[in-house]
Amino acid sequence: MANSGCEVHRFDPSVKSAHVLESERLWYHRLSIDWRDPHPAFAAQKPYSNTRKLGTILNEFGHHKIDVLKADLESAEWKVLENLILEDVLEQIGQLIFEIHLHWPGFEVSGSDSSAVRFWYSLLKELELQDFRLFHSYKDLSKPQLFLKKDIFNASSCYTLGWVNTRWK
Repeated sequence: MANSGCEVHRFDPSVKSAHVLESERLWYHRLSIDWRDPHPAFAAQKPYSNTRKLGTILNEFGHHKIDVLKADLESAEWKVLENLILEDVLEQIGQLIFEIHLHWPGFEVSGSDSSAVRFWYSLLKELELQDFRLFHSYKDLSKPQLFLKKDIFNASSCYTLGWVNTRWK
């Protein structure tokens, strides 16, 4: 994408420097997207914390929109998606591509299996209500065939889903 003229920001907390310009339009940042910002007391002790909410990152960088957000959040995707919805960040995103994990409920998602599924469904339904339409679905059969820690034939614990914001301008 950077080679095609797009400004690309890649967030990876394992990057050695805080911000690295790899090429003319490709940035690497020692950050990861989270569903919460660091607690102020913790942030004061560790001023270069490497997790932030996407809305906070957008404000810090002075950005107002994201054409394509592609993320593998290692089971934090459900809470991050909830945060994007609750803080009205979704309207700033043209396409959303998430790797979702179904082998366990995810970080800070608790309760019975049915309550976890209801939570997931409510987030996916909210995407639809905000005019995001699913345009891509990929089931990764190389991953374990688990759904909420149960073996399920012909399922996958990992899917890549892509939505387009039909109100994108």
